[in-house]
Amino acid sequence: MSSQTADGASGSAQESRQEQRRRRRKVGGTRRAVLRAVALTLLGLVWLGISGVGGPLVGRLSEVQENDNANFLPASAESTELAKLSKKFSSASTFPAFVVIERDAGVSDADRAAAQQFARGLPDLTIDVAPAAAGDRTFRLGDYLAPAPTAVVPSEDGKALLLPVLLNGDKAGDSLPDGESVVGQSVKAVRDAAQEQLESTGLKTYVTGPAGFTADLVTAFSGIDGKLLGVSLTAVFIILLLVYRSPLLPLAALMTSAFGLSLAALVVFPLAKSGAITLDGQSQGILSILVIGAATDYALLLVSRYREELHDHASKYVAMRRAWRGSVEPIAASAATVVLGLLCLLLSQLGSTRGLGPVGAIGIGGALLAALTLLPLLLLVPVILLAAVALGVAFAVGAVLVNAVVGLVLVVLVLAAGIYFAVRRRQALRRNDIDGVDGVDGAEGARLPWYARAESGRWLFWPRTPRLDHVHRADSVGGGGIWGRIASLVGNHPRVVWVTTLVVLLGAAVFAPSLKADGVSTSQVFRDRVESVVGQDVLTQHFPGGAGSPALLVVQETDAQQALQVVRSVKGVASAQLTVDPSMAGGTQPPPPKVVDGQVEIEATLSAAADSPAAEETIKRLRSAVDQIGQDVLVGGTTAVNLDVREASRRDLTVIIPAILIVILLVLMVLLRAVVAPLLLIGANVLSFGATIGVSALVFNHVLGFPGGDPQIPLYGFVFLVALGIDYSIFLMTRVREESLEHGTRRGVLVGLAVTGGVITSAGVVLAATFGALSTLPLLFLQQIAFIVAFGVLLDTLVVRSLLVPALTRDIGGRVWWPSRFAADHEDEPAAERSDTITA
Repeated sequence: MSSQTADGASGSAQESRQEQRRRRRKVGGTRRAVLRAVALTLLGLVWLGISGVGGPLVGRLSEVQENDNANFLPASAESTELAKLSKKFSSASTFPAFVVIERDAGVSDADRAAAQQFARGLPDLTIDVAPAAAGDRTFRLGDYLAPAPTAVVPSEDGKALLLPVLLNGDKAGDSLPDGESVVGQSVKAVRDAAQEQLESTGLKTYVTGPAGFTADLVTAFSGIDGKLLGVSLTAVFIILLLVYRSPLLPLAALMTSAFGLSLAALVVFPLAKSGAITLDGQSQGILSILVIGAATDYALLLVSRYREELHDHASKYVAMRRAWRGSVEPIAASAATVVLGLLCLLLSQLGSTRGLGPVGAIGIGGALLAALTLLPLLLLVPVILLAAVALGVAFAVGAVLVNAVVGLVLVVLVLAAGIYFAVRRRQALRRNDIDGVDGVDGAEGARLPWYARAESGRWLFWPRTPRLDHVHRADSVGGGGIWGRIASLVGNHPRVVWVTTLVVLLGAAVFAPSLKADGVSTSQVFRDRVESVVGQDVLTQHFPGGAGSPALLVVQETDAQQALQVVRSVKGVASAQLTVDPSMAGGTQPPPPKVVDGQVEIEATLSAAADSPAAEETIKRLRSAVDQIGQDVLVGGTTAVNLDVREASRRDLTVIIPAILIVILLVLMVLLRAVVAPLLLIGANVLSFGATIGVSALVFNHVLGFPGGDPQIPLYGFVFLVALGIDYSIFLMTRVREESLEHGTRRGVLVGLAVTGGVITSAGVVLAATFGALSTLPLLFLQQIAFIVAFGVLLDTLVVRSLLVPALTRDIGGRVWWPSRFAADHEDEPAAERSDTITA
C-alpha cells in the first residue's frame, strides 16, 4: 500500500514538474513573442518613417540635377583652363540659346523689324512658376539674362535671321521656387513668345543652341521617375506573378524595391543639393532602375531560401532565421561587389561618371538594407501586404465611384473589419489553447472558424503554399524538372557543354571592335526630332554650322595678328575675329579689340555644327596649329568642351575597367576562399561582356541603324554587366561551395545549379526587364545602355551561369577551390567521380 502511495506521489511530482516546465516554456515563449512583436513593430515604424520622408524626395531628384558638360570636366582640361581665362573678357559667363527665324521666300524688312522688336521685349517675358511657389513675385526672363547686347544677324542667303539669347551662365543651372530648371523655363518662355509674336506673321521659329538642347534634355528627363518606375514596376510585377504564381508575394518584392529607393533618395538628395556629389539625368534614371533590379534580385534569393526552409520547419521564425543566415552572405557579397565596382567610377575624370559611382552605390545600399530588414518583416507579417492592398482598393473604389471622402470612409470600414477579425482570430486560438504564432495544422484548423484557419505566414505563398513535408529542390537533380535536366546535361557531358558555349561566346565577341563609340553630335543624342534638333539643322542651312558657338583662344596682344592668320588658315574654320570692347561701340569706326592684362581673345566660327564630330576634328587641327604661336595658347569653347569630354571618356575606359576587375577578383577570393574559382568567374564574365558588345554592335549598326554611340557606352556597359553579372555567379558558387562541403564539388555543382537555377534566372529576367525600361526614354545613350545590359544579363544568366561556369566547375572538380580542399572531394578517384550517375 505504501509502495503504491509512493509511486502515486512520485508520478504526481513528475507530472507537476512537467507542468511547471511546460508553463515556463509557455511563459518564455510568450516573452519571446512579445519581444519579437515589439522589434518587428519598431522596424516597421522605422521603414514607414523612411518612406514618408524619402518617398517625396524621389520625385524631387530632378531639382538637383546638373546636365552641363562643361561642369563635368576636370580643372586640368584645356577647355576648362581657357574658360577661366575667357571670363576676363566678359562681365558674366553666358549660356546661349539661338532663336532661328526663317521664311522660305526670304525675310523682309518688316520681318527684320518684327525680330528686332521681339529681341527688345525678351527681358520682359514672364517665366512660368507655380503660383503656390512664386507667391507675389513675378519672374522675368531679364532676371536671368547676361548683361550683353542682343543683335539680330541676317543670313547671307537672306532667308533667315539669327537671334542669340544669352542666359547668365551663373544662374542658368539654378532651379526656380517650384523646382523647375531656370534654363528649361527660360527657353519655354522664348519659344512661347516666338510662336505668338512671330509665327503668326508666317515666319517659322526654332530655339536651339546649348540652352535649347539642355531644355529639351530637361523635358526628356522630366517625369523620368514616374515613367521609369511605372514601366519597370509593372514589368517586375508581371514577371514575379509568373515566377511565384501568387497574387500577394510579388507585392513584397515591389514594396521592398520602393522603400529601398526611398532610402536611397533620402541620402542622395541632400548630398546632390549640397554639391557633395553630382547627379545628372542619366544617373537619376539609372538609380531608379538599379535599386528596383537589385532589390528584386535579393528578394528572389531570400524568398526562395525561405520557401525551402518552410518545408523543413513548422515555425516561420525558425525558417526565416535559417533562410536569412543562408542568404545574407551571398546577398551582402553581391551588394559589396556592385558597390565597390561602382565606387571605382570615382577614378573618372568626368564629374557625371564620378557622380554615378556614389549615387549607384547608395542605391545598392538602400536595396540591400530593404531586402535584409523590410522584406523579412513583410514575409513574417504578411497581413501588412493584405492590409495595404485592401486599403488601397477601398480608397480607389470610393474615390472613383463617388469622391475621395467616400474613399476614406471605406478605408476606415476596411480597417475596422481587419481589426475585428484579428481580435476574433486571437480569441478563437486562445479558446482552443493554440499558440497560432508559428502555424495552425490541419487537425487544429478543423475546429476553428474560417478566419482563424490560415497557417501563419505560409498563406502568403498561396496557391503554392509550402508544407512541412521535407521536400527539397536539391532532389530534382536528374529529375523531370527543367533545371534537373540541365544539371544532368552538365553532369554527363561537362566538356562538350563548356567547349560549345565557349566557341559561341567567342564567335559573338569577334564583332565587339565594330561597335561605334566614337561620339555623336548633340542632335543625334535625341531619338525624336525635338525643336532644338530641327533648329540646329535649319541654322546649319543658312549660317556657318558653328555660328553662335565659336571656338575661343586667348593670346598675347603682340601675337594677335599672327594668331588670326594661323586660325583662319585651319581647315574647317569659317571666320575668325578678335573680341571687341562693347563699351567702345557706337562710332563710325569699328570698336577696338578688348585687351585685358596684355591679352586678347579670338572668336573662331567653325564651318561644321558646333556639336558635330567634324567640328571636334577642326578643334584638334586648331590646337595643333596654334602650337607654333606658343605652347601656352589654349583652345576652348563649346566644341572644345565636347572634345575634352570624349577624350576623358576614353581615358576612363583604360583606367577604370582594370580597377573594377581587380576589386571584384579580391572580393571573390575573400568570399569563396579560393583563387581558381574567382579567376574562372572573372574570365567568364569578361567573355560574356565581349559577346554582348559584339551582338550589340551588330544590332546597333545593322538592325536599329544607330548613328554611333557615346564613348562612355563601353564603360557603363562594363560596369553594369560585370559588376551586376557577377552577382549571379556569386549566388551560384556560394551555394555550390555549401553543397560541395557535403557532397563534393562535382556533385555539389549539380545540386547548386538545380537549386538556384530557377531563382537566379528569374532574377536575371527581372533585372533585364528593369533596365529595358530605359529604352522608353527618347535618348540614344539610355536606349543603347538598356539593350546592352538587358541582353547581357540574359546571356549571363541563361548561358554563362547555367552552362559555362557549372560545366567548367564540374570538369575541374575540387581543384576549383584551390588552395582550399574539401574532405568530400576524392581527387584521387577522378574517373569514379566522372562516372557518377546523376540521380536524386
